[in-house]
Amino acid sequence: MSALAVLAPLVVLLNGLAAGVMLGTQLGGFPYMASLPVDRYVYAHAFLGQRYDPTMPLCLIGTVVLDAVLAVTAPDGTARALFALAALLTATTPVIALTKNAPVNRWMRTLDPDDLPEDFRDPRPEWGAWNNRRSWITIAALAVNCTALGFLL
Repeated sequence: MSALAVLAPLVVLLNGLAAGVMLGTQLGGFPYMASLPVDRYVYAHAFLGQRYDPTMPLCLIGTVVLDAVLAVTAPDGTARALFALAALLTATTPVIALTKNAPVNRWMRTLDPDDLPEDFRDPRPEWGAWNNRRSWITIAALAVNCTALGFLL
């Protein structure tokens, strides 16, 4: 069995898992959290925010690494270019997560929903916008990966 026969399905699996989780946040997770009163939102965000570690980082970093390998080793030039594009797209997701979403997630875990600070500022609009961006980028990367596979068949 060639390395390509192992790596190509594995990159789609990891990217697909990440894209599925991100789609789930768009369809249900965030809309639910956005509908909650502030105190219940803080509790829900803290609860849900810690549930995706370490799975999401492993899926995303694994996707980037495998896409990079496939961008170098795939036998078709178009597939190589598409795998490189998918790697770049996927790499933006953890950057957004680490710089925009994770700081809020960590902060939420420190708050007492029943005793919010006087200067509490609801992070939902900004957090939700960044989550929306990283979700659609991850889903786009999956579409690009699937397209790349088409050039290998």
